[in-house]
Amino acid sequence: MLKQTSSSLPTNSSHSHSLFAADSPQIQVIKIQTLTDFLFYFLYFNLIENYYCCRYGTIVRLTAEVVGKASLLSLESNERIALDNEIVKALICLLGNSNRRVWIAACNAVLDLSTASFARQRLLKFSALYRLLFEFLQVHKSSTMVSLYTGENGSITSLRIAFKEDAIPAVHFDATINLVNACNIEQLDKIPRRLSECFFVFLKELWLKVRYQMLCSNIIRSTKERQFCVSNITINNLAESTFRLALNAKSLTKLSGHQMVKRCIFGSSEATFENFMLNYWEVSPLLIKRIPNTLIEENDLFSSFSQSINFNESFHSFLSSTIQSLISCPPIASDELDILSFLKEGRNRLGCPLIYDQDIRVLRTEKHSRSEVHFFPGCLDICSIKTPYFIYGDDFSKCEEACKEGYTIAMRGMEFRFESVAAISDGFASLFGQPSVGANMYLTPPNSQGLARHYDDHCVFVVQIFGSKQWKVFSQPCVQLPRLYNPRAIVNVEVESSKNEYRQFSLMEGDILYIPRGFLHEACTDNGELSEPAGYSLHLTLGVEVEPPFE
Repeated sequence: MLKQTSSSLPTNSSHSHSLFAADSPQIQVIKIQTLTDFLFYFLYFNLIENYYCCRYGTIVRLTAEVVGKASLLSLESNERIALDNEIVKALICLLGNSNRRVWIAACNAVLDLSTASFARQRLLKFSALYRLLFEFLQVHKSSTMVSLYTGENGSITSLRIAFKEDAIPAVHFDATINLVNACNIEQLDKIPRRLSECFFVFLKELWLKVRYQMLCSNIIRSTKERQFCVSNITINNLAESTFRLALNAKSLTKLSGHQMVKRCIFGSSEATFENFMLNYWEVSPLLIKRIPNTLIEENDLFSSFSQSINFNESFHSFLSSTIQSLISCPPIASDELDILSFLKEGRNRLGCPLIYDQDIRVLRTEKHSRSEVHFFPGCLDICSIKTPYFIYGDDFSKCEEACKEGYTIAMRGMEFRFESVAAISDGFASLFGQPSVGANMYLTPPNSQGLARHYDDHCVFVVQIFGSKQWKVFSQPCVQLPRLYNPRAIVNVEVESSKNEYRQFSLMEGDILYIPRGFLHEACTDNGELSEPAGYSLHLTLGVEVEPPFE
């Protein structure tokens, strides 16, 4: 045990000083000439903190605060502090201190120090994130109340998360999220599995609360209105951390694998898939009929998705329980190899509500003009000038009304929104040797047509999940298949396509229709001469992009 005498203190030859008197708890004057001198004493107090915490916790706290403020003076001072191994380790040791005020001061100091990327990497090197995760999970409560605090620029993604009445979760949460978002793939992999999984679960629970507050527009304008401690973490910060820890999750999806896709769609015979590739792939459409009620079988490829949505009850419950729970998903290029690079470029768009024309479209095709009409016509004008139109609040009830009026709800990026669809997409991508396969979903009301007649620059597998739909696939209009992302469009589609013959397909639940790229097609829920009345239709389209390097 250290003796409380001046002789036990470290000394510096440049000047003399006395900190403690052996017979008195009074603090004497310290002669400090440089910032380094002060930080030197911070180290010393940290070493004896367990012994003197009751008497000198204030000094430890104030010193931690000075360390934080000093790191904000300039990049040079920040780097000098971060380069000192002992200072960084001492600061990390104070995280989770039994003295509440010391704990908060240490968290704030870590936040101040981590304003520079170099310092963040130094903190990660000395396991600051592990300590933050461990201590945070010791004190957080799943019942923690949160709200949203308006940001400076009024943007939805800049809304900050506020915690009810307790400052420790707020400042500790800030420091933890900052370091999680500074990790590279290697550093994420090194986070102890138990800590990563527990914090990931907490983030998902927190997101549900944040999402609910956002949908309800429950936003506080002043912390005086209610007893909330506002963190510096915004909605997009939270979304990014959740995304990053998802990369490190042990098992988010049960991968279907290309063998299961091949077996469930083309049958168990190898010759069947070979026959498809030789005679239909990019040559001709193909309808693959399924056994009735196959979607309820456990071993079916799409049963997990069909059972996870409440479409059987009514389309109203489907819209409220499914669409309202979704957020925006920025498009990711199929050849994107560095997912963290994508996050860096698009982090300001993460976590926001659905964006019209990017994530969702509400449209129908007029029977007489054969042209598409959007239920939110002003949205396209807004989106054309690079200003996103967010779908939330009253817009969800408007979507229900639109569906009653014959409009189709089209959703893209389903492989990023449902684990079961992600597994299916991965299996398709593996089977066809492509980097990724996108999945879109279409909910169409009775006697209606969503998209107008068009062709795609990628091959499509249409999977009928519920209801039925009638498809027309026209013969190939030209020998040259369209290139991926080629802006070239077919001129006067209606006139040209009217000269071509078409094949008609009636898709029932469980059926799959393959449409090669470049083939004009359209679909509607009008049963025509069928005796059964038309109903709602829900289908997925799986788009297989044929990238030039992978041909």
